Amino acid sequence: MGSLFRSEEICLAQLFLQSASAYSCVSELGERGLLEFRDLNPKVSAFQRRFVGEVRRCEEMEKTFAFLQQELRGAGRVPVPCAESPRAPAAREALRVQEQSEQLARELREVTANRASLRGRLRRLRQHLHVLREGQRFTSLPAPLGSPPRPRAFSDHEPILDPSLHQHLDRKINFVAGVIHPWRVSAFERLLWRACHGYLVASFMEMPEPMEDPATGEDITWVIFLISYWGEQIGQKIHKISDCFHCHVYPYPESEASRADTMRGLHSQIQDLSVVLEETEQYLAQVLDKVVLALPTWRVQVQKMKAIYLILNQCSFDVTEKCLIAEVWCPVRDLTQVQEALRQGSYKSGSSVECFVQRVPTAESPPTLIRTNKFTAGFQSIVDAYGVASYQEVNPAPYAIITFPFIFAIMFGDVGHGLLMFLFALWMVLCENSPSLRQASNEIWLMFFEGRYLILLMGAFSIYTGFIYNECFSKATVIFPSAWSVAAMANHSSWSSAYLATHPSLTLDPNVTGVFQGPYPFGIDPIWSLATNHLNFLNSFKMKMSVVLGIVHMGFGVVLGIFNHVHFGQRHRLVLELLPEVVFLLALFGYLVFLIFYKWIQFSAADSRLAPSILIHFIDMFLFTSSADNLPLYRGQVPVQMVLVVLALASVPVLLLGTPLYLSCRRRSPRPGRSAPVADGEQEPLLEGQEAGNSVNATKEDVESGGHSPDAEHLDFAEIFMHQAIHTIEYCLGCVSNTASYLRLWALSLAHAQLSEVLWSMVMRQGFVGLGYVGGVVLVPVFAAFAVLTVAILLVMEGLSAFLHALRLHWVEFQNKFYVGAGYKLCPFAFAPDACE
Repeated sequence: MGSLFRSEEICLAQLFLQSASAYSCVSELGERGLLEFRDLNPKVSAFQRRFVGEVRRCEEMEKTFAFLQQELRGAGRVPVPCAESPRAPAAREALRVQEQSEQLARELREVTANRASLRGRLRRLRQHLHVLREGQRFTSLPAPLGSPPRPRAFSDHEPILDPSLHQHLDRKINFVAGVIHPWRVSAFERLLWRACHGYLVASFMEMPEPMEDPATGEDITWVIFLISYWGEQIGQKIHKISDCFHCHVYPYPESEASRADTMRGLHSQIQDLSVVLEETEQYLAQVLDKVVLALPTWRVQVQKMKAIYLILNQCSFDVTEKCLIAEVWCPVRDLTQVQEALRQGSYKSGSSVECFVQRVPTAESPPTLIRTNKFTAGFQSIVDAYGVASYQEVNPAPYAIITFPFIFAIMFGDVGHGLLMFLFALWMVLCENSPSLRQASNEIWLMFFEGRYLILLMGAFSIYTGFIYNECFSKATVIFPSAWSVAAMANHSSWSSAYLATHPSLTLDPNVTGVFQGPYPFGIDPIWSLATNHLNFLNSFKMKMSVVLGIVHMGFGVVLGIFNHVHFGQRHRLVLELLPEVVFLLALFGYLVFLIFYKWIQFSAADSRLAPSILIHFIDMFLFTSSADNLPLYRGQVPVQMVLVVLALASVPVLLLGTPLYLSCRRRSPRPGRSAPVADGEQEPLLEGQEAGNSVNATKEDVESGGHSPDAEHLDFAEIFMHQAIHTIEYCLGCVSNTASYLRLWALSLAHAQLSEVLWSMVMRQGFVGLGYVGGVVLVPVFAAFAVLTVAILLVMEGLSAFLHALRLHWVEFQNKFYVGAGYKLCPFAFAPDACE
């Protein structure tokens, strides 16, 4: 079988790598992603390994890259993804990358610091200029002679002091000017008044333009304050309070001429600083451009370099310390590619001695490798969620490609709903190469996108089962003419006007000639959607269909066990386990399927009232009795049923004792030339190597040989018997419970149909009540509500419910008949394909 039907053959191999070419060889292997390396130094800490210095150097470079990435993010730059994934750098190239990255980081730190210093200085100069401008209005000189006198009414635009009073003042007036954060103005003013007892005059005004707050980086409108006071002590208090409130205090010249000179000087400095800041910004942009181009490639290279050294730390040196030895799990079909990769790595490193690979015999259970593509990956994920397949056991994924969408569609059958789901999945399939769909950050959307092919098949199968049920948004479609004729019934009956007025429901009798003309060509006859007993008819049909499909599905799972027994050389299990399981299943539940089909074939619509009850026959079968009220389906039915029950009961002890007795006899009389049994202690590492999260139903025998051990002599008879007893009880009881579990197909299908019918009758039908323009206007919001509820309830909620039930039927009812799932995945050392994104 191929890799999809059964995991590939995996072997344990050793790689002999020359010290000079080990780096290049591991790099080539990482590019191809073929091998899973094993740690040969499990007891050595990470700080005591051979290449710990190189790993630390890579981590230091990653810190430098993180700083560069942070600077790019702060500047609003986005690194350009590299078109092709670069290869791991050589030693000299790695040194060059380290030097260039550190140099760029130093330049960025210096330029960023200079820019921040220039911005702060320019901000302070502008604030000083605004302080002088706004303060000029309060401390301006008096108007020249001949001008009209100013009114004495107080105003914000008048100077604080009347200039005519200057000559009468004996004390000198001092000023404190600056800017303060708008949130601190009220507290600042209140504290000034209380501390200085009113020996000051304070004025506050907003700055004409917003400026950056150095603490938060946001633009705010600063508040300018100008305080005039008398006395040195008052001035000291004002300066201390200003410092406490983190005010920016600027010099305020006393004379108007000095203030004008200062403002001219500030204008000049601001112009010079603006030019310098612009040049600094340009240089910073040039440095960031270099980082944008080089950083993605450097990051991928260093990540690969670090991964290579981590792999080399898992290798061990030989006695001469000139050769590294690595142990790997490798697919047998890829051994030639591994040797070619080693040859290329040796050639690129310039080594005269080629590295090589050699297979090593082992008794350990190899990992599982099942190659998938974009179509099969979703179905394989469903199987792996239950448990990774044991080594080379039958893989249920290829069969789930058909059975999973079909079982889902049985519960979700509707042409309209299936078509919507199919179109949604088709859009994802056609646009699967779109970066916006692949790189979305929404996890729920990524789950839908990864399962697009699964959703596509579920929609397609739902359309098919919708035609079978003859339902499209809960309404029947007339593809073919109905097989029931109302006209023929009216012609052969006494339906008068009075009879029709008193009987709202009319009965069609198939025994009347021409009323029933035979089965409908495909699916359910549309006339059943008008019948009052259509629910009873569909319940009977879907219940029997669920039982038939469930038993066929379980029987198929039992038959798949043949391939496991044959592949692992367990011929005795074909007779001692598989045969009793098939007999038990077919003698009881296979016979139930036979009764269903026999009744469908034997009885038609004309004599359906005479058809006996299958349920009563099935109950009488276990009681070894017959009911006089329930006629037999065929002659000799009771003896046949007795024989089948006896066969089913007789198969139970064979299933329970067959394998333990066979293995016990085989252990007591070993065949000539057979090797000695393997001790339990030699197999302990296999249990330690198992991954957590696999199936908890696996025994030690399952783990040691993939769940299908050809040699079980090393196990005690009691352990073998206990394991077989659990399997027998689980299988026999499971056949009953699993058959009943498949009735969920009937229940979910009925629920989906009823919800769809309720949504149509209570929402969409209301839009067709009105006539004329009013009805057309009302129909628009009604249809919108119907569409939203259809998507939210019937597609999303009902679809998720049907998906979970189909998942359970595959995990519990189908896979436990042949699937152990006690393996662990092969995790090859490979550089991620999207590492440069």
